[in-house]
Amino acid sequence: MNVMKKLQLSLAHYSIVMAVSLFVLLLFAVASIALGATRIPLKTILQAIFVHDQSVLQHLVVVNLRLPRMLATLSIGAAFAVAGAIMQALTHNPMADTGLLGLNAGAALGLAIRFAFFPNSSYTMTIAMCLAGASLGSFLVQGTARLGKRKTALHLVLSGAAINALLTALSQCLALVSKMAQDILFWTIGGVAAVGWDQVYFLLPGIGLVLMLSFLLSDKLSLLGLGEDVAQSLGVNVSLYSAFMSFLVVVMAGLSVSVVGSVGFVGLLVPHIVRFLVGQNYRQIIPLSAVLGAVLLLAADLGAKMLNPPNEIPIGALVSLVGVPFFLFLIQREKYR
Repeated sequence: MNVMKKLQLSLAHYSIVMAVSLFVLLLFAVASIALGATRIPLKTILQAIFVHDQSVLQHLVVVNLRLPRMLATLSIGAAFAVAGAIMQALTHNPMADTGLLGLNAGAALGLAIRFAFFPNSSYTMTIAMCLAGASLGSFLVQGTARLGKRKTALHLVLSGAAINALLTALSQCLALVSKMAQDILFWTIGGVAAVGWDQVYFLLPGIGLVLMLSFLLSDKLSLLGLGEDVAQSLGVNVSLYSAFMSFLVVVMAGLSVSVVGSVGFVGLLVPHIVRFLVGQNYRQIIPLSAVLGAVLLLAADLGAKMLNPPNEIPIGALVSLVGVPFFLFLIQREKYR
């Protein structure tokens, strides 16, 4: 009876947290469309979406600029957060994140190669290069980490820092040689100002499918937290499952970087906040991480638009202002374990 009561209380608590989070997400999504260089009333937003009139300038701003930007930011925030949660579970590393472990830098290198050698290629080519680069970054970081005798969480992060520096340097070299430094810099610092429906049409189905698969397979992540031997004894094919979930992470990182550029720390911050709110059950962590990741990136994008109008601050810089102190806190805590 006590177990059932605890389970019911846990589900009730999770339902309340999720409902509040979804409400906050709705508020930030509306604010993202309403606020900017000019403020647009909610009534006008609804008219632009449901009774669109191309002769009204504000309708064009909503539909062609702010709506795709909001949808892209929302989906990318969810993808980065879920990718971070999965990486932390697979590596048993509380500091794992697509930015810290080489995926974002690898995807950015793929972007640099695309700009340098295929400047007139399609957005499909951009996605392909980002996916290839993210895979390369992940492979190099994991391979470098395995060379050391001590495979601690900090050791993996140090390997990630080294590979990040290498891949970033290669991207910068390509930028200088190809004389496209400004184009590549736009992606490197992270931003969604130029996002349009062309990117959103690729992004939403891709990230939506990967997030759905992550939700469906999330229960096994909790079993992995008990140890690989225990998970194996409970019927989890650890090698196959880890490889497939790692593939999902690479896809999420590659798709996200192809649009927003290299934005770090979302996947580091959000899963820790979520575990504080709802505990260690990944069937709850993964969906809530998606919602709060979207909230975090929407909030950062709102700050990017509003802090220094009409100029925009890079969204990646704003997230880093929160992420770097939190990262240093985690390193200090890990040091004394």
